[in-house]
Amino acid sequence: MTHEFKKIIKEYSIAKLTNVRCVLATVVDLDGSSYRKPGVRMLIREDDVMIGAVSGGCVEKEVLFQAQSVFENGATKLMTYDGRFRLGCEGLLYILIESFAPEAALIADFNSIIKNRKSFKLSTSYSKEYGELEGYGTFINLNSTTYTFNSGTKEKLDSLHFLQTMQPCQRLLLIGGEHDAVQLAHFGLSMGWEVNVAVTPKENKSISDFHGIDALLDFEPEEFPVETIDNNTAVLLMTHSYVKDLKYLMRLKNSKPTYLGILGPIKRREKLISELLEHDMDIDIDFIENIHGPAGLNIGAETPQEIAISILAEILTVIRKTQPVKLRDKLNTI
Repeated sequence: MTHEFKKIIKEYSIAKLTNVRCVLATVVDLDGSSYRKPGVRMLIREDDVMIGAVSGGCVEKEVLFQAQSVFENGATKLMTYDGRFRLGCEGLLYILIESFAPEAALIADFNSIIKNRKSFKLSTSYSKEYGELEGYGTFINLNSTTYTFNSGTKEKLDSLHFLQTMQPCQRLLLIGGEHDAVQLAHFGLSMGWEVNVAVTPKENKSISDFHGIDALLDFEPEEFPVETIDNNTAVLLMTHSYVKDLKYLMRLKNSKPTYLGILGPIKRREKLISELLEHDMDIDIDFIENIHGPAGLNIGAETPQEIAISILAEILTVIRKTQPVKLRDKLNTI
């Protein structure tokens, strides 16, 4: 959800330029089930523009209505939304609405955190009592400095607290610049991920060939900046060249991405791994076991777009440590 909060900060900065006030709605607790879980946030501007969502669309109008009193008097409030009688989710949502006017230092530190791919922490105090909650609200810790979203927020040691550690944005690194990389970049961006594409100088690619991506990495495989890969980076090797794939694997062998996928059939993957081990028998076995190939889940994908969905679905199962199963066959709650 870091990417959602990143968008909230960006949209707040835009609103501030035109002196448009904002409030923030945060789902802090849940009894039962709901479309989204505690920790999701939505920014509401005083011109009724809403950024983000706390549900699938059914709760937002009520949040907008409840937010008006926060615009009027600045007092934080707790609202509830009972989906047991209005939705199919069978859950009771507790949503804290607070004034959102972060100081410039907070925004500067947040942007630094995002750029340097560091984690940060949020703590929101609340009470399960409908109505105004004076002094309640959110603290955010950035680079060892703690900030509040508004000047009225005070420490509430005896209250309930919703705590979050927000990890760096999920990043998708696509190694290869063919048409299928364009499709994967598009879908990755739509999921809110940071997307980087790696090509070689001889490919004569530019960042404009991959609309919306965050960075184009233009290096020979042997010079690729492997230090930029962290454990929130999913890597997909898709150069369509066996020799290039092998060179990249040699370069990546000491990295620890959250996911490493390779396009192509099983025999191709096995041959790549075999040659990789011939070059270096001391490669960490965890690196080998983390190679997924052919990349993707078996969903009957045929078109480049469908294949992209298949691959991203597999990446999600690895990131979230889940086994793909039809939800109708899932015995416990979703």
